[in-house]
Amino acid sequence: MAISASMVKELRESTGAGMMDCKKALTQANGDLEKAVEILREKGLAAAAKKAGRIAAEGAVVAFVNEDSKVASLVEVNCETDFVAANDEFLGFANKVAEIAANSNATTVEELSAEKCDGESTIDEVRTALVAKLGENMTVRRFVRFSVENGAIQSYIHAAGKIGVLVQLGCENNSPVLLEVAKDVAMHIAAVNPLFLDSSAVDAETLEKEREIYRVQAQNEGKPANIVEKMVEGRVKKYLKEVCLVEQVFVKNPDFTITKYLEEKSKEVGATITIEKFARFERGEGIEKKEENFAEEVQRQMNVGK
Repeated sequence: MAISASMVKELRESTGAGMMDCKKALTQANGDLEKAVEILREKGLAAAAKKAGRIAAEGAVVAFVNEDSKVASLVEVNCETDFVAANDEFLGFANKVAEIAANSNATTVEELSAEKCDGESTIDEVRTALVAKLGENMTVRRFVRFSVENGAIQSYIHAAGKIGVLVQLGCENNSPVLLEVAKDVAMHIAAVNPLFLDSSAVDAETLEKEREIYRVQAQNEGKPANIVEKMVEGRVKKYLKEVCLVEQVFVKNPDFTITKYLEEKSKEVGATITIEKFARFERGEGIEKKEENFAEEVQRQMNVGK
């Protein structure tokens, strides 16, 4: 019997198993959906289905940088508890995903998840099997890939994967100093969390929103109309210095801004060093964690059977 894509999709949605595992099970079951579910359960692959809806806000942010520091990736892989986040198999999987991401042309998590992980199984299939083995929901949440011809890329991972940063520098001269600079800037980004690279990266909507806030603030202070706009522009400039990486005060040397630090290091290298881009992932940011109420849980248990 021919196995259609819709049959595979239906089985995958009902079990949470990987696409190829679903196809194999349907083929073995001659298209019988219920039998295919049994086959997957027997293999321990359908166990992932019950865990798929559980919130995975723990895990790790990991990075991969190739030998010449020209290609790199940053990946966040999540699980449910810090216990599993420290598991060697989980961390091994996360680091493998990062290596594959660095060498892949994938642009979405779905495309990355379909890449081969061990020569046979895809990333998603390996993830599904690991969910069944370790007993927790796991997700490959997001990733970025950087590559540069003239320059260098460096990573920094803070607090065992709580925060991860990638920094890409541009420079015509190839020097070991570039890796030192990139690492310093990455550590600064981890600590300060800039929102933008420079003022040109700030979108018009964000700027106008800030202007409106400062305008109302100035009006509430009773400032005359001819003074309000001057105050607004002054506060916008201050805002940009706070949120734009190149204008921030360097955490390792408060006498320097990041721009001044780059200028000093450029003299050392003999060529201009620029920050081309950066990425900063913080584990679980934006994921709504479920807060357990112990008293409510006890009450629920007492009400069972009533």
